[in-house]
Amino acid sequence: GVNVRILHESQLEAMGFDMLLSVGQGSEKDSYVVVMEWMNGNDEQPLALVGKGVTFDTGGISIKPSAGMGDMKYDMGGSGAVVGAMHAIASQNVEQNVVGIVGLVENMPDGKAIKPGDVVTSLSGQTVENLNTDAEGRLVLGDILRYVQDEYNPDRIIDLATLTGAIVVSLAGESAGLFTNSSDWGNIIKEAGTRSGESFWRMPMGQNWNKMIDSEIADMKNISSGRGGGSTTAAEFLYRFVDKERAWAHLDIAGVCWNAKGNDTVPGGAVGFGVRTLLDVALKVHDETPTIDEDMKY
Repeated sequence: GVNVRILHESQLEAMGFDMLLSVGQGSEKDSYVVVMEWMNGNDEQPLALVGKGVTFDTGGISIKPSAGMGDMKYDMGGSGAVVGAMHAIASQNVEQNVVGIVGLVENMPDGKAIKPGDVVTSLSGQTVENLNTDAEGRLVLGDILRYVQDEYNPDRIIDLATLTGAIVVSLAGESAGLFTNSSDWGNIIKEAGTRSGESFWRMPMGQNWNKMIDSEIADMKNISSGRGGGSTTAAEFLYRFVDKERAWAHLDIAGVCWNAKGNDTVPGGAVGFGVRTLLDVALKVHDETPTIDEDMKY
């Protein structure tokens, strides 16, 4: 019952998804965006679920060390969670309007690959100085975040991504990082996670971190100058593509979407983190739109 629409690379080029396409331009495989519609509610604005789907991440020209690179097949964990949640929502015949969108790219080093220092224009029209091609997931998410807002006008957004190694340093494999512009929305997600057995820890955001990604030659850069606050500055990058009146949350699941040993409910490997929480949120979407925190209106 889910309506699935696939945007091919030629369509993405014509539509202006240049930031997303820049990530995949070093790969022999095409990039895609997949949109999944479940419109089973009334006339209310939909809930939007947004997933990073880097199917393999070498780091591109800013290539990763060889140790552990084989694990980068799980860099599509955010998109996996969105696809799984849409399947669960449809299977439960949830009486809500929900749209899922995932950006699918492969980040490879090649003569055609984007280079550190290149500037690319996003779907929103904002320009981005790419100083590290291994900070690629935020480029994918920025374009699809903009698209889903323009096309579907959701009042609530959740994006999921294996976005930063910094969140693993902060939270290990115990919790996902939760970044949001709305305490109301964050609490709804945390409570859904508690009921679902998935843990989220709210992380800080604010203008001081946002300024760290200002660029002298573009609207922004894809990494901050220093090593500190890497997860927060990544979230601030995404926030620049979100309309400030919309309740939005970014879930950094880099430390929790893969469990080498397994646990009581899942075997070792991909654990589907986020699916249960997203289903719970969709089942309990409230009538009132979450309030945006005053200090996040910048």
